[in-house]
Amino acid sequence: MFFKQFRTLSLQKNITLILKSRIKNFQSGKLSSIGIIFDYDAYYDYDFFRGLINDLGIMDNKVRFIAKVDFEKNKPNSWDSFFSPNNFDWLGRPKSVEINEFVEQPFDLLISYYKSNQLELNFVTARSKANFKVGLANKDSRLNDLTIDLEPKNTDVFKTELIKYLTQLNRL
Repeated sequence: MFFKQFRTLSLQKNITLILKSRIKNFQSGKLSSIGIIFDYDAYYDYDFFRGLINDLGIMDNKVRFIAKVDFEKNKPNSWDSFFSPNNFDWLGRPKSVEINEFVEQPFDLLISYYKSNQLELNFVTARSKANFKVGLANKDSRLNDLTIDLEPKNTDVFKTELIKYLTQLNRL
């Protein structure tokens, strides 16, 4: 119990430090790589993500997924990488190779497709070295550069809005 509270406080502190030190140096140009992070237990429509990637014109080998699952035993086989709250030590540092590889990847676009305010998801989003971050509305508006306020089940609206904004920013 004590360690969970300490891990929560450590994660919050780490997120704040990461977001304060982030330098927003947006590079113009067309998208060539995408990272997608989402909460598997809340939303896991693989077909939506594949359709979105095709609509954005990104090749499949330039896309990485990472999903948070509540329990390690619930991992399905269809996604690239997974992590659970157990993959963080009591100081709030990731113990998983998958998390470290994902956050070190310099994506042109990171899509944070989760609505709930979960510290593990927020930590991975904050620590990502993606150039431009897009996500659903969250309690912490500092996480994303562009926030679209809707529920995860409204996939058609998200796809339309994302394409509209990326076109206006000359990224497509």
